[in-house]
Amino acid sequence: MNQIRLKRLNHTYSEEISKILHDEMKDPDLNFVTITACDTTNDLSFAKVYYTVLEDSKKDVVAAALKKASPSIRSILSSRVNIRNTPELRFVYDDSIEYGRRIDEVIEKIKEKDHHEGTDE
Repeated sequence: MNQIRLKRLNHTYSEEISKILHDEMKDPDLNFVTITACDTTNDLSFAKVYYTVLEDSKKDVVAAALKKASPSIRSILSSRVNIRNTPELRFVYDDSIEYGRRIDEVIEKIKEKDHHEGTDE
């Protein structure tokens, strides 16, 4: 598939899945899920849907809820996006935000250390 079209489709999937989770799903465990990206294979058979959770303590509960809701989400998605085959959805926790937060903490510690060393001279 054309890479530009695939990129657009991934964006559409991300938006629609996010709307489905917030508007259609009744499971309260899915209320605080944010879809960060979608990566669909060229043959459109599979889509990795990356997500984050507002509360880190609920990661496992949300993962199980997404796995359980995946067929329903796929069904609703197929009615909203006009494409011949809707891919099988695989939800993957996106730890890039968590990783970025840790990097920010390290940078702040380095800045504090440099500031303290600069005032000691």
